[in-house]
Amino acid sequence: MYNLEYVAPYVVLLVVIGMMVYARKAIDLLGSVFMIIMGVIIIFAPGAGVNWLFLIFIFLILGLVFTRYKHQYKKEIKVYEGTRTIKNVVSNGVVPFIMAAFGNYGGFIGSIATATADTMASEVGVTTTPRLITTLKKVPPGTDGGISIPGTAAGIIGAGLIGVSAYLLGIYPEIFKTLEIAVISGTVGCFVDSILGAVLESKEYLTNEHVNLIATVCGAFIGIGLGLI
Repeated sequence: MYNLEYVAPYVVLLVVIGMMVYARKAIDLLGSVFMIIMGVIIIFAPGAGVNWLFLIFIFLILGLVFTRYKHQYKKEIKVYEGTRTIKNVVSNGVVPFIMAAFGNYGGFIGSIATATADTMASEVGVTTTPRLITTLKKVPPGTDGGISIPGTAAGIIGAGLIGVSAYLLGIYPEIFKTLEIAVISGTVGCFVDSILGAVLESKEYLTNEHVNLIATVCGAFIGIGLGLI
């Protein structure tokens, strides 16, 4: 039985944050509504709770902050994403949502670490001259499957931040295990995203949302596996 007096403020906070990101045009209306719905379900999920929701907030904040990283330059080279849509929210958030609903900490941490690593790698890497992951040839910023050392480093740091945050929030009590799950899942998931981008998205067999979804599924499975070891 849930204490409504305890969870009610967090539900209100979730709604307020959803309204704020919509007002700032960070996420469109449908995306904001879907985010709120997922968040409410996570709060009431038997194996999850408020702390799990906070980890998603951290991913959201990191994404918003790094989207603004050199945003003027990104606009100049026409790779600035700006407002994210419900497709972005679903492709990055539905896997962590499912993992939270089932109370699987490994899959939850792994999928969020992947989404965070991919976002930070993309937002930082696009400001440099990347190389295609399959050939290592230089390609224009924003090319599907392009990777760079600064972007990769940012992705690994992002995954690590999710690991530390998951530990501090009490999602898993062992710091080194939590970091292992986050960093390995996030890094591998991020590279899977790049490979799919180079091989399939560039040929329009998959969309960016499909690639993000598959990458987070991969990160979740790695996280589940590492959690069982």
